[in-house]
Amino acid sequence: MSIGALEKSRILMEALPYIKRYHGRTIVVKYGGAAMEDPALRGSFADDIVLMRYVGLHPVIVHGGGPQVTEHMRRLGREATFVDGYRVTTAEDLEVVRSVLSGLINKDIVSLINRHGQLAAGLSGEDGAMVRVRPKRASVDLGFVGEVERVDPRIVSDLLRDFIPVIATIGVDQDGQAYNVNADEVAAATAEALGAEKLVFLTNVEGILDQKASLVRQIDVAGVEALKVEGAVSAGMLPKVEAALQAVKGGVPRVTILDGRLEHALLLEIFTDQGVGTMVTP
Repeated sequence: MSIGALEKSRILMEALPYIKRYHGRTIVVKYGGAAMEDPALRGSFADDIVLMRYVGLHPVIVHGGGPQVTEHMRRLGREATFVDGYRVTTAEDLEVVRSVLSGLINKDIVSLINRHGQLAAGLSGEDGAMVRVRPKRASVDLGFVGEVERVDPRIVSDLLRDFIPVIATIGVDQDGQAYNVNADEVAAATAEALGAEKLVFLTNVEGILDQKASLVRQIDVAGVEALKVEGAVSAGMLPKVEAALQAVKGGVPRVTILDGRLEHALLLEIFTDQGVGTMVTP
């Protein structure tokens, strides 16, 4: 047997305990950043998700699409305004957000996955009032920006029997009014509601860095809180860190903040000993 063949067999055997650990379990993936924008990375992401499904895992995709929304608004002659990292969303802006997230992006992700078979089904947090929200509290009026009150897992649980759910992050209040919702918050709340075994955030950075700018491979809640106090967590990473803490405190055993710029990052994280990114645990 050639050295190359032996190496491939070792890689396959390395994956075996992880396949056993996660078989039949739900893994929520927050999809965004470069992994959504680069054509090659989009293809490898879809391949990773399909492989996960075929070896017995139950992936759920939660996606945002902020850059795409901003670009679409620019084409319409409208400027995007952000306060504390949140998009100020007028009634007119909300229609663009809904169209881009629930229409263009959601259908594109579903199409990429369904090249491998009838595997994915798209939905929005509006469907069945799955993502229930209230207006986001902030220093200024953000318009139709919501924060998650709860996620009703029933629709997703039903879909998981036969499909890979792909969720666009639009929520509704008790009166049925739609809101733009931060995708990190929705992913964390969805993982908690589904009793997921793992939550993965795909980002444009290696993971959580310490004060020396070195990657932190694994950290618990207390360690994350200490890094926040020390100011080591950057403003751009803060929403993901807060969402990771929310999920872990809500019962999700493992949350990983992962560099989505790395091809097949999901497979490396889930099925290898070393993994990539930062794992946050209780």
